Amino acid sequence: MRLPAVDPRAVVGAGLILASIAGVWFVVEAADQSSPVLVAGSTLSVGDTISQDDLEVAHVRLDAADTRYLASVPEGGLVVTRTVFEGELIPLSAVKAGARVQVRAVVVESATRLPGSVEAGSLVDVWAAEQQEDGSFAPPIVVVGGASVVDVLEQQGLVTTGAASTVEILVPTGSVALLLAALAGDSAISIVPAG
Repeated sequence: MRLPAVDPRAVVGAGLILASIAGVWFVVEAADQSSPVLVAGSTLSVGDTISQDDLEVAHVRLDAADTRYLASVPEGGLVVTRTVFEGELIPLSAVKAGARVQVRAVVVESATRLPGSVEAGSLVDVWAAEQQEDGSFAPPIVVVGGASVVDVLEQQGLVTTGAASTVEILVPTGSVALLLAALAGDSAISIVPAG
């Protein structure tokens, strides 16, 4: 039985195709300046402990800025020190190894309607205006700045205004007493987006 003759032009053509594919792959790999960085798969709140398994890897081109973002998580994990939103690259400034973030959850009702942008994971400032003896209010001051929202609570009861105005926030331990004093007094409390 005779084997069919192999056309040398077909062999050369196939070799050229393979060489061009390898050449394109080499050029693309050589031009790729992206770096692997970790991305939050869900919103991370202050005090959360994260491991490599909690995060996703993205290849992005950051040039010299890649040293500012988290590329790996050491064994033992990291503690989140500021809110990191879902899909956000994780900055090194937002996590610490072995950190102990001392926060307390406090429920705060705002005297004003909450902006629509306030949701779980948002950062808010809590303002308080103390009521004076004549019934007027003193200029408001920030009693807690940059608090992380845990949850926006729906109003309960027979009569509601249809707008949520109560949030659960994480407050640094050192600011809890000042906030509770404002809540217990006759101060008008307002919650506004931080920034």
